[in-house]
Amino acid sequence: MLKDIIIAIQAYFLAHRFIKKHKLWKWILIPGIIYTVLFVFGMYYFLQTYGEFIAWLSLKTGLKNWLDTMNNSFLGFLFTMGTVLVSLILLLFYFSLFKYLFLIIGAPIFAYLSEKTEAIIEGKDIPFNFTQLLKDIIRGIKLSARNSLWQTVYTLSILVLSFIPILGWLTPALAVLIECYYYGFSMLDYSMERHKKSPAESIYYVASHKGLAIGNGLVFYLLHFLPIIGWVLAPAYAVIAATLSMYPLKHPEN
Repeated sequence: MLKDIIIAIQAYFLAHRFIKKHKLWKWILIPGIIYTVLFVFGMYYFLQTYGEFIAWLSLKTGLKNWLDTMNNSFLGFLFTMGTVLVSLILLLFYFSLFKYLFLIIGAPIFAYLSEKTEAIIEGKDIPFNFTQLLKDIIRGIKLSARNSLWQTVYTLSILVLSFIPILGWLTPALAVLIECYYYGFSMLDYSMERHKKSPAESIYYVASHKGLAIGNGLVFYLLHFLPIIGWVLAPAYAVIAATLSMYPLKHPEN
């Protein structure tokens, strides 16, 4: 898996050179700007509401009242740590839902950009095929819905684990890995569709090459630490990097 993670990370550097060489900036900026605007509004809304949710949850479960009656500093410390962990997991969960919404909105651009990338590699033109594009879009939406469902199940399970002292401290890392995997999965599937792989075959392949998905998603999220620039570049770079890392599929001997 480590080898696949390295391949996925290196693909981002290849994607940068590929974009510069073939002057694909308009395909980077259009979805990137839309993503950045939605991201800013989404995060603003989250920051305005998550504190109220945690306070409501602690009151409904009776945890806060129990801690107040115990008056134990160590339990208070554990509660504070738990609150931080829950906040992080909620942030990832919220971001996950936002991400899938954007994947659905951006499906036409992502499907076309992935196809265009492979066409450039092979040195051929891609005649516009509305039927194929529509198929790619529908498949992308279905896959996003499926991944969103499964990721929600895993995230809620992790949220429960986060309340367990000490063990719960590991849950944010687990949530990040799951988040990276499912985002990378969505990016890789654009190539799988073009290679005439069924959804079941795509699921099996990505499950067998988890590193490609995790590595792609990991760099996508790391780019968010670069305000504005990283947010603009992240979506389209992820698509092109995934396409470049998946291209050897067409050559089984590789």
